[in-house]
Amino acid sequence: MKQSQRQAFRELAADTQGIDTEAYARFDKDPLEPIIGLGRADARIGFFGRDPGRDEIKHGEPFIGAGGQLVRKTIYRHLYAKDMPDFEASRELGRLFFWINTVPYKPVGNKAWSMKVKRRFQPLMNTLLIEQWQGRSLITLGREAFLWFGIGQPKDQRRRIEAFWQREDRFESSIDVDLATATGASQTFTIHPLPHPSPLNATWYKRFPDLLRGRLGALDARPGRLTLDAHD
Repeated sequence: MKQSQRQAFRELAADTQGIDTEAYARFDKDPLEPIIGLGRADARIGFFGRDPGRDEIKHGEPFIGAGGQLVRKTIYRHLYAKDMPDFEASRELGRLFFWINTVPYKPVGNKAWSMKVKRRFQPLMNTLLIEQWQGRSLITLGREAFLWFGIGQPKDQRRRIEAFWQREDRFESSIDVDLATATGASQTFTIHPLPHPSPLNATWYKRFPDLLRGRLGALDARPGRLTLDAHD
């Protein structure tokens, strides 16, 4: 991430109510510093979540808490046909993919950020997706992360995205969505939604690993095929 982009995040955060500053202070972390784990720019597959939590603040990278560990353990098992050995292996695995959230700051009470806040940060997140990542396949985690792609869209496109979320086969199907930056750059991304991997998501938590494995299989995620220029 460019220094100018980091500064833009910090300026927005300084004017944003609801950042869990107590959680940042507990780990002696700067509440204005965005938690964004961009990973490899040439990664074929990206993961898009809601927002960081306590563990993400502690370690300074996204998708590292309980839900993120379930994602990483499932990926590791899919790629290497064995259990992930330890926490450090999960961090190393993260470098093989692209990771991003709707808003790169932890909200108070772990509640989803308001539409107003998500809308304020979206132009910066769009720029990161379009300019900092070459891949086009995004696995979204949860309703909030998926519906984020409808923010700022024309009414017909927003309704198309909302209607897709109502489909019974949404966790096995995909949808193309166009994003644009403030400077006019645009890109089409293929979105592959999944439920949120939180242990509190009783409806889907147990099914999540199988659903993620299905996504990884459909995207041909395997060693040697994780970057855009990789060849069999």
